[in-house]
Amino acid sequence: MERRGPYLSLIGAIDDATGKVPHVLFRAEEDAQGYTLLLRHIVENHGVPEALYRDGHGIFERSSREPETLEEQLAGRRKPTQFGRMMEELGIISITALSPQARGRIERLWGTFQDRLKSELRIAGASTIEEANQVLWDFLPRFNQRFAVPARELDLAYRPVPDGFNPDEVFCFKYERSVGRDNVVRFDGHRLQIMPTNGRLSYANARAEVHERMNGSLAVYYKGQCLLIRTAPPEAPVLRIRNTGRFIPGASDSRDLASCAATKTSKPRTGRTYKTAPNHPWRRPFRLHIDRG
Repeated sequence: MERRGPYLSLIGAIDDATGKVPHVLFRAEEDAQGYTLLLRHIVENHGVPEALYRDGHGIFERSSREPETLEEQLAGRRKPTQFGRMMEELGIISITALSPQARGRIERLWGTFQDRLKSELRIAGASTIEEANQVLWDFLPRFNQRFAVPARELDLAYRPVPDGFNPDEVFCFKYERSVGRDNVVRFDGHRLQIMPTNGRLSYANARAEVHERMNGSLAVYYKGQCLLIRTAPPEAPVLRIRNTGRFIPGASDSRDLASCAATKTSKPRTGRTYKTAPNHPWRRPFRLHIDRG
């Protein structure tokens, strides 16, 4: 922003039929979260687009140079990226543009924005990403009013969202995790305690799905059902006897450790070996008695 603030990346979309820009936003870098916020705004305010014409960025599809995992080989398809999974869940057709010329409309939009939007930011004196986004969103309606054109066909290419649609369950990052035997899911340094939900007391050893939402919150799902969770207490420290590898549960300090070890046996070991007497029953011959009735 002409040395008034940090370098920013502009993320946006344009309607191919009308030239209308449904939404744009500034981000610190081109990232999956930015595209997720962009798509969510479009879906919530306009509807679900029929198709998305995009470039070959790794946010949209995995590189063919990456080796396939065993799971992908068994499934017969590459695992989608987080953004690709969102498009699949929404039923959006994904079309890859293989050259800048194929993306001519969006490339011309960026050229226009670099000319006009730069002046808008300078006049407003924007120096932060929050100020830049506010200038951008104030500028967008004026831009659409001047440059958007009516569509040839009146039917919209946006589908309405289905009844009961929960955007938080779609516009998030999803990760599979195994529930521990303590009914705790571990995720990125967090310990999430699963509480009794849907009449089930324990989910130990189950495969759950952790949803990382765009506001930073976490949710745990099992077979499509959101589970009741809370932050689990920290794990208890593992205490060990000094100079030994034996674990003594319940001991709190070194003196307790010593007392626990001392009370393990009633007699101290002296290293002396014991030998049975010659007439001990163990030394007698073994005889098998058969009762023939």
